[in-house]
Amino acid sequence: MAALCVAGATFAQATFGVKVGPSFSSVATKSDGHKETSKMLVGVAGGVYANLPIAPEFYVQPSLMYEGKGGKESTDIGGTNIDTKVRLNYLTLPIDLLFKPEMPNGSGSWIIGVGPYLGYGISGKSSVSGVSGSTDPFKGGSDDASLKRFDAGANVQLGYEMASGFNIGLNAELGLINALNHGDSDNSFRNTSFGVTLGYTFGKY
Repeated sequence: MAALCVAGATFAQATFGVKVGPSFSSVATKSDGHKETSKMLVGVAGGVYANLPIAPEFYVQPSLMYEGKGGKESTDIGGTNIDTKVRLNYLTLPIDLLFKPEMPNGSGSWIIGVGPYLGYGISGKSSVSGVSGSTDPFKGGSDDASLKRFDAGANVQLGYEMASGFNIGLNAELGLINALNHGDSDNSFRNTSFGVTLGYTFGKY
């Protein structure tokens, strides 16, 4: 009963919000032990979040986000520049522990957060310049799909929230799961990304 009362009080004090902004992603790959990091790809990220108070100035923030990830590569083959681009679309669930110290004048608060994230690939597109058509790296049977849909890693964020509820933040995600189907220690595919978001927390005051 005590736990239910605490949970009810926490939910009653919870605030909810939305955020959106550009994301900048790349992929770290390893092929036969050779490591390589792709060039950055610009995408978009956006979603909703909840701030659940657990102590003064401390919160748990679960979010449900749409995130564009992937990377691009340029290779010179026989004097011809070949561009390879992989765009991946994920639904992610970051769960961060937030520290939100308020400014002395009450004008707002800093946002410092860290935690894990879980992701699920909903679609993707892999294309090569000069070659018609594209493929979805998530689709196919267990032997045909090149990437697993499941992803997970670490998430960090830093931002500032005004007393009105508007906020701006920076976040970064480091993929810790080898997303390559049938990958091993010498063959891997990991997502990395960072982004800038503008958001608004409803019902703050």
